[in-house]
Amino acid sequence: MHPKKVVFLGSKPIGYECFAHLIAEQSALNIQIIGLLTHSRKEFGNAHDINILAEEHKIPILDSLANLPECDIIYSVQYHQILKQQDIKKARQVAVNLHMAPLPEYRGSNQFSYAIIEGKEEFGTTIHEIDERIDHGAILFQKRFLIPENCWVNELYQLTYDASLKLFKQTLGHIINGNYSTVAQQSLEGKYGSSLHYRKEISTLKEIDLNWDNEKIKRHIRATYMPGFEPPYCIIDGKKLYFSASHS
Repeated sequence: MHPKKVVFLGSKPIGYECFAHLIAEQSALNIQIIGLLTHSRKEFGNAHDINILAEEHKIPILDSLANLPECDIIYSVQYHQILKQQDIKKARQVAVNLHMAPLPEYRGSNQFSYAIIEGKEEFGTTIHEIDERIDHGAILFQKRFLIPENCWVNELYQLTYDASLKLFKQTLGHIINGNYSTVAQQSLEGKYGSSLHYRKEISTLKEIDLNWDNEKIKRHIRATYMPGFEPPYCIIDGKKLYFSASHS
């Protein structure tokens, strides 16, 4: 039997770890990775440089979606561009995405921050089919878990990272072999609701109004204070004054 041809789209540490696992499982799953398309993220250092990993294993590095080859499966993990129908159709079997949030509640970006701000008790990670809308396709696999009390955004990120990598590894063979059923997200919206957020919204989330009640201020600090990124802030006399973790 000829190996199934896979194209991987991804970046960031979670994309790197998933890609590494995909490479390690090529023989066992009878697959051939015929292309990598990524977005260079130098802030994570060479330890998670997905291009280096591809070069070490002689996997072709693609330069744009326009050059996606025909394949059996497209697998996306933290890829930054939205695929159009002509891209999706390059996958004869299925095009899937690992989204680090529960669906349909949190499509798009800043999902960790919104979950904390909204006081959610549950979070999760989802593998879904790709369609032309953001994080909108039918769900194949999902893992949900409880959010710890007074959770910070970096803690929720790490919990989701660990659950996402585990879900990727547990379900990879099922996806390759077509061993799954699909659940339309629309059928879950009545139970869970739905939302779509964009990257640019984070700057609004970080701006704290000192007239808010104390609990709301604390939630916004926990939801937006991420080491390595601009901290949450308030504006006094036209100047930004930043909060630190100790303020909460």
